Amino acid sequence: MTCRNKNRIAGLILAGGEGRRWGGPKAWALLPNGESFLDACAMTLREAGASPIVATLPPGTEDPRIDGLDVLPLPESGMDMFGSLRAGLGRLVETPSWRVVAVLPVDHPLVRPETIIELVAVAGPAAIPSFNGKHGHPICLARTVAESIARGDVAGPTLREVLHAVKALSVPVDDPGVVANCNTPAALSAALSAANSEF
Repeated sequence: MTCRNKNRIAGLILAGGEGRRWGGPKAWALLPNGESFLDACAMTLREAGASPIVATLPPGTEDPRIDGLDVLPLPESGMDMFGSLRAGLGRLVETPSWRVVAVLPVDHPLVRPETIIELVAVAGPAAIPSFNGKHGHPICLARTVAESIARGDVAGPTLREVLHAVKALSVPVDDPGVVANCNTPAALSAALSAANSEF
C-alpha cells in the first residue's frame, strides 16, 4: 500500500445507522465548531489524499453536497455494519484507480489525516490502528480484500472475522481519535476532553 498518489487511496464513511443513542443519524451530529460528523470525516479523508470517497447514509437521505463526497443511501433501514460496508465497497470498486480503502465509521470524527496516511503506508491485506494497546478505526483494506467483500466471497458476518482471516496488521499510532467512539453526546465530550481538542 502506498499514499504517494492520491488516486491510489479510496475512502468509505459508514454513516447509514439510525443513531438511536444520539437521538438521530450521527452523520448530522455536530462538533463544537458546528461541523457535522460527516463533514469532518470527509475532510479527514480528503486531506489524507483519498479519492473517490463514498458515504453510506440512511435510506431516503438527500445528497448533502459535500465536496468530493459520493453519497449512497442504503436500500433499507436497519442494515448491519457489514451490509453497509459491502454496499459501500460495491460502489467504490466501480472506480479502478485506487489500491487501498480507508473505512471510517462516522462516529469517529476526530481521526487525524496523518493517521490514515500512516495506515495506508503499511504493506499487507489490512491494517488496524491501535492507541495505547486498544484497537480502533479507520480500518484500511487492500483492494483485493475490498473486492472480495463487495462480491460476497467473504461472508463475515462481521468485519472482525474478515480481518482475522486475512491476518490484518496492528499499527500503533499516536492518535486518540482512533479509539474515540463518539456514539453519544457524552462520549464526544469525553473524547474531546481526553484529546485536549481545539474544536
